[in-house]
This record gives sequence, structure tokens and C-alpha cells, in this order.
Amino acid sequence: MAAVLVAGAAFGWPRGRSSVVVALLWGAVVAVLALAPGSAFARMAGGDARFWLLGGGVVLLVVGYRAVLRHLHRKANRVSEPNSEPSSVSPSGPLSDAELDRYARHIVLRELGGPGQAALRRARVLIVGAGGLGAPVCLYLAAAGVGRITVADDDRVSISNLQRQVIFRASDDGRPKAGAAHDAMLALNPHVTVTALERRISQADAGLISDHDLVIDGTDSFAARQAINGACVAAGVPLIAGAIAQWEGQVTVWDPKRDAPCMACIFPQAPAPGLAPACAEAGVVGPLPGVIGSMMALEAIKIIAGAGQPLRGRMMIFDGLWGENRVVKLARRADCPVCGSGHFPQG
Repeated sequence: MAAVLVAGAAFGWPRGRSSVVVALLWGAVVAVLALAPGSAFARMAGGDARFWLLGGGVVLLVVGYRAVLRHLHRKANRVSEPNSEPSSVSPSGPLSDAELDRYARHIVLRELGGPGQAALRRARVLIVGAGGLGAPVCLYLAAAGVGRITVADDDRVSISNLQRQVIFRASDDGRPKAGAAHDAMLALNPHVTVTALERRISQADAGLISDHDLVIDGTDSFAARQAINGACVAAGVPLIAGAIAQWEGQVTVWDPKRDAPCMACIFPQAPAPGLAPACAEAGVVGPLPGVIGSMMALEAIKIIAGAGQPLRGRMMIFDGLWGENRVVKLARRADCPVCGSGHFPQG
């Protein structure tokens, strides 16, 4: 029977047609064994009619049982087809069959499991910057099943980006990064909802940030990071921040609402000119943003699912040239002008 199914697939038959052929051959074998048990064909088939009847009955029961289970599961969960609009599925509803298959390697993790995957599905994450750091963050959070993702970037794709910004393709040259990232994320996982904002995020966006559970900063200028940090402090939303230059990168979580420092506690002033040049000036090795961006995505998953120990009050520094990393402790400043006493809304 299995051989006939394989042959049917090789000739491009639909599964239903292969099943009909198998059933006909099975019936023919049973008939020959019953009517002409001493024939050459009966000896080639082997066994007797009762054996083949029993085997066919078992196969029919198994196939029927699986079909009934699939039908009941789809009916109970109101599952949409994989290509349907993701917004038709409630973020708080049960995972569909397609999602259970997609996230199976998460669900078997003790620290995540079903509850962790459900938390990822309910989460609302704002990714600021779809460049070198934002590219892997976008891809990994979409792949992980973060339910609602907003990606904000006012830049456009250029060919020089493709050396490190792996979410884009050569055909995206000239497109807004937010829109191109939006399309790539949905192509990767149609079960998430993605919103593209083709603009910068400023300190005036505290209201927008308060609609999200988490913000990830992948920008590359001190002024932009400073503005995002101030807005996150005002909204009381944790901020995952990363930075890269040449062969080195760093990751931390700014979260003064949970007693971790904010960016201004550690970096109250912009570095002197030339001390921290942008990647366009200093250069950056292509895989480095992938390493740091993946770590930022990992921190996001840990925070959303409540797994492990996020990098609150700690900064991990990675040296790709020498293959080393270290973690330094960071302390919140009581006199910080952004999150210190009298400035940070407690509660």
C-alpha cells in the first residue's frame, strides 16, 4: 500500500486519487485470496484474505480517527487557512494547527511551553530602526510568533545596506525600509500582524510607545537613542538597546520602572565628535549586526515570556574580532535628569 502511495506522488496524482487506487488494489488482492487462494498472484501477495481484511480495517480506523480529530480541532479553534488574514484570529485565542506546527520547537522548551508561546502571540513590540540591528530583530520576532509588531524607520534601502541588513533583497533598492521589512516579515510568518511606520520615533511618541509592551532600539545615532529612551521612560515601557561599531557590539535593557537604569543614567551626554562614529564612517563587519540583533531578539523573547534573567542593570559587550564577551553591571542614578527622583512616574 505504501509503495502505491509513493508511486502516485511520483506521477503527480492527488492524494485522493492515490487512496482510491490503493483501495482498489486492496480489494483486488482480497478477492483473489478469497476466490483463488492457490493462484500465483495469491502466493505473490502472501497471507490470506482474513489477514488482508484485518490489515485494511486497521488502516481505515487509523485514517478515519485522524480525520475526525483534525475536523474537531479545526471546528473548536475556528482555524483560518494559512494564507488568510492574520487579524481574523484573536491574539488571545488558542493556537491553530499551523501555529502549533510552526512553534513546536518553542513549545517543547521548559522555559517557554504553551504559556510562553501564548504570551508571545499576545505581545505588542515596537522595533525602531529596520537597519543592521533591526533586520535580525524583525525576522526573529516575526518567526517567533510575536503577535503584533510595529516597525518604524524613515530611511530607504540602498545597495550598500545589503552587506549586513539581511531582511532586504537587491530588488528592494529604493524602497522605504519599514515597508520592505513589513513585507518580508509577513512572507516569513503570515500569523503575525505587522504595522509599518515610515517615520522617526521622537520623545513626543510616549503615547505610541505606551500602546506597546516593549520597545527595541536599533538606531545608530545618540540623538535618536536619547529621544527613544526619554519616551520609554515617560511611558514606563522597557527598552532593549543595542549598538555596534566595526567588530564590537553591546546589548542592555533600560528599564527604570523595574529598578534598572535608563540610558541617561549611564550616558548623560553625547560622546565627543569622532569618539563614536556611525557605521558609515567607521565601518562594520557584516555578521556583527546579526549577532547583536539576534541577542536583542532573544532578550525580547525572555522578557515577554518571563524566562531566564534579562539584561536589566547589566550590559553585555561582545568583541567579534577576538571572540570574547563580558558583562558589566550598571546602576541607576538617583539624580538622573530623565528617570531620577522627581522625573520618573512611579507605579
